[in-house]
Amino acid sequence: MARNVEIKARVDSLEAIVPLAAALSGKEPARIDQDDTFFACATGRLKLRAFANGTGELIFYQRADDTGPKESFYVIAPTDAPDALRDTLSHAYGVTGRVRKHRTVFMAGRTRIHLDRVEGLGEFLELEVVLREDETVEAGMEEARTLMAGLGVAPEQLLSGAYVDLLAATRQG
Repeated sequence: MARNVEIKARVDSLEAIVPLAAALSGKEPARIDQDDTFFACATGRLKLRAFANGTGELIFYQRADDTGPKESFYVIAPTDAPDALRDTLSHAYGVTGRVRKHRTVFMAGRTRIHLDRVEGLGEFLELEVVLREDETVEAGMEEARTLMAGLGVAPEQLLSGAYVDLLAATRQG
């Protein structure tokens, strides 16, 4: 399985972070609309990510629901039939939630900087530091902390869990 170190933070303004992320990246960002459907899964999280162009990815991942930089293990399988796959998995496992977002992605070296506008939740920043097979998680955590500082993200802004958890909590509260 591939792995990375991740953080998720609530931010006040994506517009304030864009120039900082652009300076770290030096490249134009990708802009992507994503529709993630989560399915019941006992050993981690299973989601189907559908894109506006009709393609998608089935993603399985495992990570602790902690704040701060954390290691994540993941497997991604591309699909050209996300609607049919969503229907099949919905019947087989049941849907636990759905998250729709607009994501702007900057690359800073090996790190993906996600600026997310999540429907029903607000604005967030995610970092995904992709780890080499032989690399320690501590090295990725240090890189995540350095990027957080460069992007003006304070430790108290960090969140645990996933967007789907935050949406479920807002519906219950």
